[in-house]
This record gives sequence, structure tokens and C-alpha cells, in this order.
Amino acid sequence: MQGRTDRMIQVRRLGKQIGAEILGVDVKTLDDAGFAAIYRAWLDYNVVVVPGQELHIEDFLRYSRRFGLVLPHPSKSTRHPNHPEITQLGVNKFGADGKLDMAIYRRGAEGWHTDGAYDQEPFKATQLYALAVPSKGGDTLFASMYAAYDALPQRLKQRLDGRVGAFTYGGRRKATALLDEEDRDWTPVFHPIIRTHPETGRQGLYFDPGKILRIEGLEAHESDALIEELTGCMIQPDGEYRHRWRKGDIVIWDNRCSYHRAAGDYPPEEDRIHWRVSIKERPGPSSGTSSPTPTTASATPTTTASSRTMPISPGRS
Repeated sequence: MQGRTDRMIQVRRLGKQIGAEILGVDVKTLDDAGFAAIYRAWLDYNVVVVPGQELHIEDFLRYSRRFGLVLPHPSKSTRHPNHPEITQLGVNKFGADGKLDMAIYRRGAEGWHTDGAYDQEPFKATQLYALAVPSKGGDTLFASMYAAYDALPQRLKQRLDGRVGAFTYGGRRKATALLDEEDRDWTPVFHPIIRTHPETGRQGLYFDPGKILRIEGLEAHESDALIEELTGCMIQPDGEYRHRWRKGDIVIWDNRCSYHRAAGDYPPEEDRIHWRVSIKERPGPSSGTSSPTPTTASATPTTTASSRTMPISPGRS
């Protein structure tokens, strides 16, 4: 029903500080008011789950583009052949020799990270749509950069004030197996370690131990020691959410304020297949970027603490 979508949508908190589930919505027919409510929940909770969706690939792309500019991921080998903006996760994990390709099977499970830190303009968001899920395992874990920053000792906050990190795709381990050979020589980019979110104004610990090369302005041994210390500060118990995938789930997370990792523990012979898109800020005429949030973004969604407020029908790939 047009004009009432924002009042019909229900938002259920999933974790103490991160994660929300959106109920009562079909993203294919979502009007601006409904999208504004979802976008507001996403800013508030950093990770948003929309279950029970039945999408064609064009539907998924159309919905994803409402959040910003959808661009191809640097890993060319896993791009969809007809839609290069989409990465196919979990396909072709067995080689011609029948051996399991661990780089594909455990993709995203190498450790806590944020997507796109190696880019001059890091990814605003990443969104996945579940086409097939295993009988067990295969979860994705999320954690809040806000919670990580808030928990830092004052001495670390002071030490990190104004510091920037140098990031590349492979980081210190030069982990570039998913890139084509000609794409592996990655020029470092620089981002502040304490980052202010451009839309919420909150500060977070912007950090990716797998992509960072060094912290600028420090001797190598000082940089390495600080990187190790910050790695231990990333995950705070109250700032975590673990998502158990269901077929038809859409999950979007904010790379500007959250970390994530795949569990990498599902039965290899079973399918765990997703479409994934990488989303950047959409260029704007004045400030350089503009939020795709409609003007109705101030609409306040209804929040409920109940475990399930309406039945969820499974999606169909």
C-alpha cells in the first residue's frame, strides 16, 4: 500500500549494539517512505537483515542501488558473467581436479575485516543475498567499530588521534590469491584510524589487520606493535551479532562502522551461495557525496523486542 509502508515496517533489534531485522517488507515494491525507514535502521544498527525475499538478479541490483553506487569488486574471477557488479560467493569451489579451493571456500573467514579499506574511497556498504545455505555452519559474524572505539583506553585514543594507516589489498601478508596476476601490485591508500562516520557523526576504530601495512609516523616496530594491540581491541562482546543465514535473506552492513568475518565452517560438499555487491557513496553536486536517503528518512520505524512478530516465508532463488 503506497504511502503507508513506513508504518507497516517493523524493526527488531538483533544484538545489543549492532544488527536489526526488518519485517513486513518486500524490497521489490518498496516505496520511498519504506526505504527511508530501512535506511534509518541501517544507520542506527549498522547491519540490517531483510528475510524472506524472492528476487531475480535485476531486483537485487535495483534495491542495492538505492543505497549508493554499485561497482564491480576487484576480484574479477568471481564476478557474475552477465552482471559484473555482482560477485558470486561460494561457486566453483572445487577445481577440475576435484580439490577444494580453500581461497573460495574460506573467503571472508581469514579474520575480522572491513570491505574496501584498500580503496581510496572505501566501500560504504556490502550487501548479500542468500541463494543457497548449508544445513549447518556458514554464519557471518559482525562487530561494531563504535563499540571498539568506545572501549579503547584513553591513552590509545590520544595516541591514535590524527594517525592514519596505509592499506593495500594484500596487507602485510600479501594475500592476493583472489586477484588476477596483473591486479596484485596494489598502491597503498591512507585512511584515519579513528574515523568519524559521515552520516551519524560517531567515531569508530577504522581498522583492518589483514589490509593494513603500517601506521604512518611510527617506526616499523612501533607500528607492528600498535597494529597487534589494536587487533585485540576490535571486538567487544556487547558490539557483536552473529547471523545464521536462511535462504532468501538480504543482509547489508555499513563498512564505515562495522567489521565482519565468515565462520568458514560449513560442510564443503554443501552449497553456501550468495550474490554480493559493493556499494560506494553516490557522487553529489556540492559536498562530493550525497546520501541516497529520501527526504522522509526521519520517519521513525516501529521497534519490537519480540523474537518473531510475523511469519517469514522462505525465499526462492
